[in-house]
Amino acid sequence: MRDASLWRALLGVDAAAVIEGVEFNQDTDADGSLGGVLVAHVRPRRAKRGRCGVCGAPSSWYDPGEDRRRWRALDLGVVQVYLEADSPRVRCAVHGPTVRQVPWARHGAGHTRAFDQQVAWLATQCSKSAVTQLMRIAWRTVGSIITRVWADTAAGIDQFAGLRRIGIDEVSYKRGHKYLTVVVDHDTGRLIWAQPGRDRETLGRFFDALEESSPGRCAQITHVSADGAQWISDVVAQRCPQAVRCADPFHVVGWATEALDVERRAAWNNARRAPGGTYGNGPGHGPQGRRHDATGRARGLKRARYALWKNPENLTTRQRAKLEWIAKTDPRLHRAYLLKEGLRVVFQLPYDQACEALDAWIAWARRCRLPSFVELQRRITKHRTSILAAIEHGLSNGRIESINTKIRLITRVAFGFRSPEALIALAMLNLGGHRPTLPGRT
Repeated sequence: MRDASLWRALLGVDAAAVIEGVEFNQDTDADGSLGGVLVAHVRPRRAKRGRCGVCGAPSSWYDPGEDRRRWRALDLGVVQVYLEADSPRVRCAVHGPTVRQVPWARHGAGHTRAFDQQVAWLATQCSKSAVTQLMRIAWRTVGSIITRVWADTAAGIDQFAGLRRIGIDEVSYKRGHKYLTVVVDHDTGRLIWAQPGRDRETLGRFFDALEESSPGRCAQITHVSADGAQWISDVVAQRCPQAVRCADPFHVVGWATEALDVERRAAWNNARRAPGGTYGNGPGHGPQGRRHDATGRARGLKRARYALWKNPENLTTRQRAKLEWIAKTDPRLHRAYLLKEGLRVVFQLPYDQACEALDAWIAWARRCRLPSFVELQRRITKHRTSILAAIEHGLSNGRIESINTKIRLITRVAFGFRSPEALIALAMLNLGGHRPTLPGRT
């Protein structure tokens, strides 16, 4: 094997690069271990005819540039490796004077393509500390690299191809009410789009991108599932009026659970105010500087939360006894529990039966004399069509919630991200169906 071929293989560059020479500076660490820096002097072939570093279009010579540049390459054992080359500029018809394209690195990057590829793969497999220590780079640098790799990946694929049934939701990624709007393909389970924000304008950008990818694709969307948020419903109705809108069953039952908890807290407060409902127990913030703990019936209601929330088939023996006690001592709260369970049962019925059951539930809630459920039935009536569509087509936001959980896990493993763009890029690489591979592997 010729030396040039060997060095190209070791440095991770292809035949488009010419290796002019190699320098090695050895040093010794504080613990006595050997290390050093290897600098390979390289240049691209066909130097007389350059290409624009941004678009790759053939361009004429402009000037020799400012100075030689270095790109970090993959380490050789414990030795750091750099590629060094001139950085002349060419005159692009579109981008003007631009640094010439080089075959071993992306435009504007300080690392080779092989280095970027390995960092992106590690970021999808390892924790933040493992990536930074192994590759000897800062976490901010990792964010920049995965953003570049995803942009390069996205440019070579059609992310919206064959899109028919989608789910839309938002996920918090940072304190201070920072959210991402995410869109998932129901048929493949892939994350197909994510952007910072959770409003009409943000979601509108998804449909803009969908239509720009190929005219008429918005009209090809057949089903959209969401949590019932008005900003989602409004945009979907405007941009995809033909799509069947499905309300997520989990969120609908969650509305009933919230209404039930309102009634539970009201019952607990009424029981505390009744004679014998509390007793003084040491210093606190109550009257006369004493803490007043619940007792008797108020104490029992305070501890009934999980018995009221859980599905009947998952109740323990003590929780079943607690529900029986509530049925005997507080018929109003028990009625709220039955309303919550009645709405949950609607989603377990076939479509024809569910239509009748939902109408019966709405009529029951309308006359139940429980303010929270009277308000809930108005909300259910408003979303009746999308609720029944979810039952008919068997769609929910389960896939989307799974994606949201994985995005939260990515954020937690990384100890947060400086910018949402880096989080989105890593989420798309992890969950978008196009995971990076190690350099030299297929």
